[in-house]
Amino acid sequence: MKNQLVSIITPCYNNSNVVSRYLDSVLNQTYKNIELIFINDGSTDNTESIVLSYEKLFKENEMKLIYIKQENKGLGGAINTGLKYFSGDFLCWADADDFFQLESVEKRVEFLNKNPQYGCVTTNAYVYNEYDLQRPIYQIADKFKYNEDEYQFEHHLKSESIFCCGCHMIRREVFLDVNPEKCIFPARRGQNWQMLLPVYYKYKRGFLNENLYNYIIYKSSMSTGDNCKEKKIQRCNEHLEIIKKTLEKMDMTNSDRKKYERLVYKNYVTNLFDICIQYKDFNEGMKYYLKMIEYKALRKYDTKSLIKIAINNIIRVN
Repeated sequence: MKNQLVSIITPCYNNSNVVSRYLDSVLNQTYKNIELIFINDGSTDNTESIVLSYEKLFKENEMKLIYIKQENKGLGGAINTGLKYFSGDFLCWADADDFFQLESVEKRVEFLNKNPQYGCVTTNAYVYNEYDLQRPIYQIADKFKYNEDEYQFEHHLKSESIFCCGCHMIRREVFLDVNPEKCIFPARRGQNWQMLLPVYYKYKRGFLNENLYNYIIYKSSMSTGDNCKEKKIQRCNEHLEIIKKTLEKMDMTNSDRKKYERLVYKNYVTNLFDICIQYKDFNEGMKYYLKMIEYKALRKYDTKSLIKIAINNIIRVN
C-alpha cells in the first residue's frame, strides 16, 4: 500500500488566513506517499509565500508539492489545470479552506485496496461553522438518504448524493477510463458534478462512514453569497449548463442521455419554482409551475404555495 501514490488537487483563491491549517493537515497525514497539486488561482494576498514556505517540510516528509499559479479561473478552472499534472494511483481534490483528518488518505487507500469492486470511495465529513471548529454542526451524510447505495449516478444528478469535494477518492485507471483527456469544463464552480458523474455512471461507489474530512461553512463563501433571487437563478442556470455539458461528453446511449437530460431539467424547473416561492414572485412562479406539470414534477404542497402568494398579492393590492 505504501508505494501507491495519492494525488490531491487543491484550488486556492485568497485563503492566506487559513491555508496553513489545510497544508498542515496534508503534511501530517499518516499516509505519506502524496503529491499535492496546489493551484494558486490568481490570489492577491500572501498565499504564494505561505505555500512556498512549506516546500522544505513536504520534502522532509517525502511528499511532493507541485505549486502552480494562474490567472483567476474559478474552482472548476483550477481543478481543470490540476488534472493535467496528477500522476497518482488515486485522485482526490479538496478546498484550501477546509482540512483533512489525519488518517483520511490512509483509510481511503486501505478501503479501495480491500474492495476492488468499487471505482471510488466517499467518506463522511464533519461540517463546522467558521467561528467554532470545536463543535461540528452536523455530519455531511446526515443530509442524504442513499449513502449506502453503490450506484450513485441518479442520486447525484438529483443533488441527493454527497457533493463535498474532500470526501472522495477515485482510482486513477477509473478516472482515466471516463475522462482520458483529464479535462473538465472550466466553470467557476460545479467541479464536483463534473468529476463524479462520469465515474458514477460506469462504476460502483463505496461508502466509508467515517468523518475523514472537515468542511467549513463561511459567511462570505460563494454559495452563502447567493442571497438574492437573481443570484440564485443565475446559479441554477450555471448548474444546468455544467450538467448538460458533462452529459454531452459522457459515453452513453442517446436514450439514456435524453432520459437524464429530462431528469436534470425536471429538477431545474423545480428549483426555479422554489426560488420564486421564496421571493413571492407569482408570475414567474406560475411559469415554472406549468413547466412542473409538463415534467410531472409537482409536489403535494406546490399548488397551495402558489395560491397563497396569489392571495397575499391580492390583499396587498387592495
